[in-house]
Amino acid sequence: MESVEQNLEMVNKWVEIGIEFSVKYGFQLLGGLLFFLVGFIVANWIGNRLEKLALSKNIDQTLSQFLGSSAKLVMIILLIIITLGNFGISIAPLIALAGAVTFGATLALQGPLSNFGSGISIIITRPFVIGNVITVHGVSGVVEKITMGVTVLMGEDGEQITIPNKEIVGQVIVNSHETRILEVEFCIQADVDTEAVVNSMRSALQHLPDLSEEPVPQIGVQDFTYGGVVIGVRAWVSGRRYFQVRYEVNKLILSHLKEKNIPLYMPAVSALPQRPMISTPLSANGSNPTSPL
Repeated sequence: MESVEQNLEMVNKWVEIGIEFSVKYGFQLLGGLLFFLVGFIVANWIGNRLEKLALSKNIDQTLSQFLGSSAKLVMIILLIIITLGNFGISIAPLIALAGAVTFGATLALQGPLSNFGSGISIIITRPFVIGNVITVHGVSGVVEKITMGVTVLMGEDGEQITIPNKEIVGQVIVNSHETRILEVEFCIQADVDTEAVVNSMRSALQHLPDLSEEPVPQIGVQDFTYGGVVIGVRAWVSGRRYFQVRYEVNKLILSHLKEKNIPLYMPAVSALPQRPMISTPLSANGSNPTSPL
């Protein structure tokens, strides 16, 4: 019986403590949670509104998302600080702990953090935006997504190319915007009327709808070789169909030359006399010491 009475007294004591805590801090706790919930909704609304406002001002989508997310993050941090202050919790030790954790994380996560820093640089300076065709580190593709850590390109064959942002910042970036330059060259004999070939080829290229009208495709004498003339073609095509259009241009050039009875010229390589790789030294009197005579 004594143990049962002791257990009942313990339960009554905990109930009294719970009631006292609820009466003393219940409304403060409920008010703090309600304040945080309403503040979170407001911060989310302001961030989304700022992003839409930036998009309406023709600001790049990635930069608009960055501005909205940054504003939302700052307001949520301030909201957490105010909420903890309402509960009477000092945030000074938390700030010190966060600083120590951040320092340790910086040493352990140098690679990802450098990607994030490079991502911020890309978003702010905007060397390229979503939809541009870029070439970096020997790979080309249409920019599909720019995040804080990586930039995602879409290749012509549908392959997804993910490049860490730290591998982009500081590199030579070729940004051809929505188009990509196509360069083709072929050689004809020097006695062929090059001006007629250039004019007829220019007219033939105008029938290809995949070539950009602005800038206008260029064709002319690009170089000279022994007994021949090199004709160069430069045009701007969609970055999503580069190789397909290149094959169409090559096919058009070949069929046009056959139609005009103009053969492709391949300059022959003149045979040069071969020098011996190893020479046999002569003796002092000019004779070959290894010769039997």
